[in-house]
Amino acid sequence: MQKHQSIMDFLLRHADRHTVSFHMPGHKGSDLYRRFGYGEFLDKIMDCDITEISGADNLFQAEGIIKTARERYRDLYEVLYSYLLINGTSGGIIASILATVPAGGKLIMARNSHKSVFNALTLGNIRPVYAYPELIGEFGISGEISCDEIEKCLAENPDASAVILPSPNYYGVCSDISAIAEEVHRHGKVLIVDQAHGAHLKFFKKGMPAAAEDAGADIVINSIHKTLASFTQSAVLNLNSGRVDRYALEDKLQCIQSTSPSYLLMASLDIGAAIMEDHGETLMNEWSDNLDYFYREATGIQASSQSSTGQHNCGLRFLSEQKNFDRSKINIDTEGSGMTAAELEELLMEKGIFCELTSGNILMLMSGIGNKKADFERLISALKDISEQRLFRSGDIKEGSDLVKSVLIPKKAEIFEIPKNRKRIALAEADGCICAVSIIPYPPGIPLICPGEKLQADTITCIKSLRASGQKVIGINEKGEVTVGV
Repeated sequence: MQKHQSIMDFLLRHADRHTVSFHMPGHKGSDLYRRFGYGEFLDKIMDCDITEISGADNLFQAEGIIKTARERYRDLYEVLYSYLLINGTSGGIIASILATVPAGGKLIMARNSHKSVFNALTLGNIRPVYAYPELIGEFGISGEISCDEIEKCLAENPDASAVILPSPNYYGVCSDISAIAEEVHRHGKVLIVDQAHGAHLKFFKKGMPAAAEDAGADIVINSIHKTLASFTQSAVLNLNSGRVDRYALEDKLQCIQSTSPSYLLMASLDIGAAIMEDHGETLMNEWSDNLDYFYREATGIQASSQSSTGQHNCGLRFLSEQKNFDRSKINIDTEGSGMTAAELEELLMEKGIFCELTSGNILMLMSGIGNKKADFERLISALKDISEQRLFRSGDIKEGSDLVKSVLIPKKAEIFEIPKNRKRIALAEADGCICAVSIIPYPPGIPLICPGEKLQADTITCIKSLRASGQKVIGINEKGEVTVGV
């Protein structure tokens, strides 16, 4: 009998490859911790895996070392209260919604919200009002949520209790949180910002959109692990105003989070705060300089690709000049290259470079605080090599790419009552049926179809295409069936 590879074996073999990480988490491996004197923690990590023994404090009634860690984040982000999260931003999002929207109430939410927002709707029997993102048609991705869109939703739904949106979104596009916060507060509502992908924005001195904490949001949830220095699954919720009952919020956090919190995760959050306190300015400057280097060199790759065929729209393009854009997300558009984003990802993996996300024609690489200059140099070298050897073919677009691109962008759709009576049927037979569960390409974790929306032929074709390309699609079982209303 063939022995199955263990999770440990996979992780150790991957670590031994010494790959370049342009995916989360942001620490990018042990070098960052060892650079600043935290090697002993890594060496004794198993011995540090404890429970709430005497002196270890309690996550849900912090009075000692956990309280101190919370206060470090409170001071770093300049907010009223900070809370450590050990089940990611997802837990913070769910708790925030349940604490600000009554059962059976109404929530104004971005249609391109993370699946955790949709999970909160189910848990709280909350009715959604969708605010739709603008489209960046040139690249086929979701853009910002406009203040006008939020204003319209507020005017039409005065009984809504709160507003939630992601900023930045997965691709790095930020919304105008300052303007939105002013409008939300004018209507007497609470603004929650899912800043999972923007925990670093607070600490960049230039060239980045403002952090939601500085723009007037009431609750901001940050995935510290995504771009900064903590371990995967660790995050921080920042309470930024008196519009939210903090005791209600704390109660919901206790409901959502584990009663056996990982001290390794909490220690990594504490270390992450210490690194930012002591070395944050140096690291942010290094990161900014490395991004300057990358985009400067990437422009050269574009020019080379264009000149090779004499056509303008060929080779690779980089989404870097958008309004309110977090440039730490490196988005590569392969539409004019003659290859898919998944194919480019495969070529980069062969060169030891691992990326975060493929979506349509976009390959997204997520840089972080732990990336070194050498990582960006290796990426540029790989892209130049691929550009020279592959000889990008302008106009040779893969069949179905336009359909995938168009369907992945949330569009306004008729919303029906979520079916109570359900059945599972083959996806191919679901055209015209009302979906009873979310169908979610993962990553990025944004529902393609929400419960109560109608499955249509173009969406079904897109789902089939995504699955055929190897992308995970949650909501479709192993038999290729989807749950719909009867």
